[in-house]
Amino acid sequence: QVQLAESGGGLVQAGGSLILTCTASDTFSIYYMAWFRQAPGKEREFVGAIRYSTGSADYADTVKGRFTIAKDVSEKNMYLQMNSLKSEDTALYYCAASPNWGISPRNIADYPYWGQGTQVTVSS
Repeated sequence: QVQLAESGGGLVQAGGSLILTCTASDTFSIYYMAWFRQAPGKEREFVGAIRYSTGSADYADTVKGRFTIAKDVSEKNMYLQMNSLKSEDTALYYCAASPNWGISPRNIADYPYWGQGTQVTVSS
């Protein structure tokens, strides 16, 4: 069982930046890690994912060019660098992980491990 914990959320003005961190208890068996978000009254949506073995990342069109996913050398921490934030980025951001290599990285159902979420609020 992999445990995930997000941190770094907060209140930021539109146009500002924020870095979220996802700390994993163990990444030895993890193939993909991802960020999803859920705004009030909306479904949880894909933000971005990273294939841990290669470091290659994929992003939703809504954040491409503004958000960047990275992992540290220890591979226990994954980051979401968020720049040029907009009010529509306001949401509860979740970290997710999958031990399976054959998943669709954008598919919520393919991730068995989830964090509790961290709130990001962008004021306009």
